[in-house]
Amino acid sequence: MPTYDERLRDLEEQLRHDDPGFAEAMSDGTPRSPREYRRRNAWLWLAVGLAALGMGIAMGHGLLIAGGLVVAGAAAHLFDPQRGRLHGRDIPSAR
Repeated sequence: MPTYDERLRDLEEQLRHDDPGFAEAMSDGTPRSPREYRRRNAWLWLAVGLAALGMGIAMGHGLLIAGGLVVAGAAAHLFDPQRGRLHGRDIPSAR
């Protein structure tokens, strides 16, 4: 049976494997949010989608409007903190 220290080392190694940036920040004493709660890509894609939507409206181009709406809708889906549950991963809620 593994000791308490061995279990902690295994847990630390698993954390370093899953999210090396988060593990490094924890060891430095400056924690950052886990990967599941970082929304940089979602904001980027939302801005791209809204820019395409705005350009499509300004130019009167239906395909660009539709593309902008699709990209903005897909980006909005990235903001959902529970999206990992669909794939069997348990991501805690962000309350």
